[in-house]
This record gives sequence, C-alpha cells and structure tokens, in this order.
Amino acid sequence: MQRYLCIVHRDPSLRPFLLVWLAFVSTGAIGLLLFGPLELHRLANTFHATWADVVMAYLTHLADGLVPTALTLVVWWSKDLRSALQLGLSCGISAVITQVLKRFVFAGEHRPAMFREQLAGMPWVEGVELHHHFSFPSGHSTAAWAMCLSLAVIIGRRGWTPVLGILAATLAFSRVYLSQHFTQDVIAGAVIGVLTGLVVHHGLYRTSFSTRGWLHRRWP
Repeated sequence: MQRYLCIVHRDPSLRPFLLVWLAFVSTGAIGLLLFGPLELHRLANTFHATWADVVMAYLTHLADGLVPTALTLVVWWSKDLRSALQLGLSCGISAVITQVLKRFVFAGEHRPAMFREQLAGMPWVEGVELHHHFSFPSGHSTAAWAMCLSLAVIIGRRGWTPVLGILAATLAFSRVYLSQHFTQDVIAGAVIGVLTGLVVHHGLYRTSFSTRGWLHRRWP
C-alpha cells in the first residue's frame, strides 16, 4: 500500500483527492468505533428532506456499472487508450474484487432493510426498492471512488481533484442515505476502489509498460 501511495508525491494533482478520501474513510471508521453500525446508521440518517430524497435517489445511479463503461468509451474517443484503460481497468478490476467478496466471503452480511425493527423511528426514503442481502462491500461506493480517482488522473488538474473527491464521497454516502448499505460497506468500497485505481495508475503511468506506443492511440 505504501508503495502505491507514494504516487502522491510524483503526481501532486492527486493529493487533494486522496485527502478527501482519507477524511471520508477516517470519519466513517471513527464513527463505527464510537457508535457501532446500527446507531451510526441511525445518526447518519438524522437529516432527511424531500429534496434530498429525490437528489440522492437519482444521484446514486451515477455509480451504476453502465456509467463507468460509457465514460470509458467516451474517454477513449476523446483522449487516448491509456486514459480509457485507467478508467476501465480501475472500475472493472475493483468491481470483480467487490463482487467476489460480496458473494463468497461476506455473503451473510445483511443490509439495513433487514434491521427495520432495530432502526425503528428512522426515516426511510419512499419509492426506493430496498435490497436485503449481500451488503459488504458496497459495489456503488467501489465504482464511485474508482471512477472519480481515474477521472482525476485523466483530467490532471489540481483544481478538479477535490471536486471529484467530494463527488465520490457523496455518491458513496447516498447508499447510506437510501439505506442500501451501512457505513462499513461504503468505507470498504472506497478502499477497494481507490487502491485498485492507484495500482492501475502505477502500471499505466509509472512502469516500463507505460512506454508502449499503442497506449497513445485514440478511437480508431
């Protein structure tokens, strides 16, 4: 992990993004230690408003699998194959890791909808089809962080990276707000998404492989 976090020193544009990521992961982890999963979920859902319900219900779909796929094609067409691979591999590999963990390692982890009695009195967003099983890790959180980190790499502008970090954090939090996941689920997704993105970035930009001429090709 330390090896790949050293990328920050060679690519300063990623520093603001990773600071947002560290703040997101640290805040969630501290909250879990202080309150536990159920009580923290209740506290995280203290504030609900009609406008926020609508915004979160739509915003969360930006982390659906089709969005990174479409963005990968757009990036390849508008930039080059290296950038497309950064986005596609980061999202694809992290998605496989998450699904293996979700389906085979932590298959018994349930979602908030299974704990309605313990969460009595907490607001629930109407009209959202709640899932009940395969809670850990969050696939949407994984996709959000992998996608936004890759966009930070591709854009390469320091001013954009904190915005992309905040977007990733908001997309991940939407899963908690909609009671599709607990905090530990979105934290795990954030870690998987960002670390996978950093490994892919290292391979495509910082190794001997990065010198391949065909990585500069654009859409045929």
